[in-house]
Formats: sequence, structure tokens, C-alpha cells
Amino acid sequence: MIDPAFSAKGRFWRGNLHTHSDRSDGVLPPEEVCRRYRAEGYDFIALTDHFIGLYGYPVTDTRRFRTEGFTTLLGAELHSGAMANGELWHILAVGLPQDFTPPEAPGFVPVEGQESGAALARRARDAGAFVAIAHPEWSGLTLEDARSLSAAHAVEVYNHGCAVGADRPHGFWTLDQLLTEGRRLTLCATDDAHFTEPDHFGGWVMVRAEENTPEALLAALKAGRFYSSTGPLIHDVRWSGESVRVSCSAAATVIALGAGSAAVARHGESMTEAEVPLARLGNSPWMRVSVIDRAGRRAWSNPVFRDPA
Repeated sequence: MIDPAFSAKGRFWRGNLHTHSDRSDGVLPPEEVCRRYRAEGYDFIALTDHFIGLYGYPVTDTRRFRTEGFTTLLGAELHSGAMANGELWHILAVGLPQDFTPPEAPGFVPVEGQESGAALARRARDAGAFVAIAHPEWSGLTLEDARSLSAAHAVEVYNHGCAVGADRPHGFWTLDQLLTEGRRLTLCATDDAHFTEPDHFGGWVMVRAEENTPEALLAALKAGRFYSSTGPLIHDVRWSGESVRVSCSAAATVIALGAGSAAVARHGESMTEAEVPLARLGNSPWMRVSVIDRAGRRAWSNPVFRDPA
């Protein structure tokens, strides 16, 4: 089993995949959003304003804010159709072309006859986007809802804005259920920053690519060459038949997780390396790693699969 985030050529680039500006319901203009992320040491962001008629269906153009050390990916948060709870779908699409055809989505309330969320996600993927199921816990997403988004590359497992504003930041249950059913998905952490509250600089991805360019980053995202974090760094993850070896920044806990209740933890003081046995995960078709530091901040590897696709 090989995790491409730690075996591919290149280096890690830090980025946020879910951000809003005053082109939709954020409070800062796109230029200032980009400036703040650049000033905080990010290598890239995707500005993903709400793609609804209320805001003119924006795919906000941030290309002029790129610099030698900072780049941007075009994208949007897509909406159309109702989930099982009657609320509107939220679908993250990074790498969306500016001429992407809008659905009939006038506002944040579903309307009769709209394109379904599943169909909209499929169109976005077919148009070249990296597609993620946004904030499942915050949305009240059912498992049947999640199953319907067959075009998704990833599940948003941590959303900092949802943590700060609603205490509903997670998507791990959704991800793990789909993985156990056989879906090949990755996971991502994001900000969902609007700058209306402290909803920024809290969750990000570390993408392994040879260049900090939109094309290289997008290809790496689709290929799963990244991990996600709210603080810790993961330097290396090596899987074998009996154990997983993790190299990371100072950690208090390293956990290997699999399907159902399968999990094994190693605890220590300022651990920078840990080896976790996998016997308890022997029946799981997939496995992933969590790294937790003394402050409770976390980093997560993408799943690996016993049966290569």
C-alpha cells in the first residue's frame, strides 16, 4: 500500500480550498482575501464564491492576484436541488472553468425542477473540477445523500467556519461509511472563510506537486497527493502488512483507523516518529492516519486501500 502524498516527486504546498469574498456572502474583496492568505504564508487558495443567481453565478477571477510565490485556483461552491432534509445542496468545485454553465439556482432555497446536486457535481467533474462534498455535518447530510454524489473526489472532513460558527465541523462519519461501501475517496480540511468571524486560517491541505501552479496543484488533488491539517505536519507515512510508520511534527497521539471500530493509537511526549501495528485493522479494506498534537490540533492522511484500483 502506497500513499501518493508521500511517494510522489515534488514538495508540499499549503493551501485553502474553500473561501468566500464580497462577490458572494464574504465581507472582503477578492484582492484582500488573497493578500491575507499570502501574508499568512499560504502558497495558494481557491476562492469559491456561491454560484447562485443572487450573486450573478460568479466564478471569481483571481488570476491577477497571483505572484511568484503565491497562486490561485478558480472555483465555486455550487448549489442546486434539495437534499433529504429539504435544504439546498452545497458542493465544492475547485478548478472550475469560468464559462461553466449555471444551474437554475436563484438563491439559497431549492426550487422545483432544479438540476439535482448529483447531476451538477457530475457536470463540474466532467468540466475538469476537483469536487468535494461540503460540510456534511453542518448540512445535515444523510448517507443516502452522500451516496448520490458519485462524482465527488473527496469529502470535506473539517470545515473551520462550521467549527467556529456552528460547532458542526466534521465529515468523518460520512467519509468512513462511503469508504467501507467501496468508494475511493480522499478527505480535505478547509476554512470556508467569510471573514465575518474568526473562520480563517484554521484548516488546510498540504499538496505535493513539483510546481506551485494551478495545473500541477489540481492534478495532485485529483490524484490524492495531499494530506489535510489544522496544525501538525506529516512528513512521511509508510504502510506495510504489519504496521504503519509515521514521521511528523511533535505529536501526542498517532492513530491508525479503519472500517467500523478498528483503530489503534500510540501515545507519547513530543513524538516525531511512531509505528502503529495494524493487526486490529486486518479486516478493513481501507486505512488512514490521524496525528494529534498537545494542543488538540490534528492532521489526517488520505485513505489507502488493500485492493489497489
